[in-house]
Amino acid sequence: MNFKFSFLFILSTVLTSCSLGDNTSYQDIITYKEQWHLVESNGGVSGSTSQFELHTIVWEFDGEEENLTITNNNTDDSKEDLLDSGTYSFSQNNETDKSYLSINGTEYGEVTFESTGAFTLDGTSLSTGTVSDGYSYEFTRILVEVD
Repeated sequence: MNFKFSFLFILSTVLTSCSLGDNTSYQDIITYKEQWHLVESNGGVSGSTSQFELHTIVWEFDGEEENLTITNNNTDDSKEDLLDSGTYSFSQNNETDKSYLSINGTEYGEVTFESTGAFTLDGTSLSTGTVSDGYSYEFTRILVEVD
């Protein structure tokens, strides 16, 4: 009996001395921004395919300001990489079940999200119809911690 009492006393002391309070510091919340990395382009008249390493061509969308900032570090002129480095305005046009991306007032194609981490910009599919010599661009999302 004495063993059972001692065990229960120790158990109750351990359980009641544990804090159930939330001591989480909310100053340590981490914020991320999305970067979309162009990883492949294919199409055109010749049907060429070009692949890019991550961080070579990065697109950052600012939905509030409707700006697109592109950092294009591609030095190989034989690869189709769409746009040069710079800040552009963008808009999204939704028609029926399709979404089209326009940059600086020019429509560049249909946007399709394969998953939360990838999208395709299909320059062969425009809101006005199909284009036989357009390019398709594959993007991969990377989350970057913001200081």
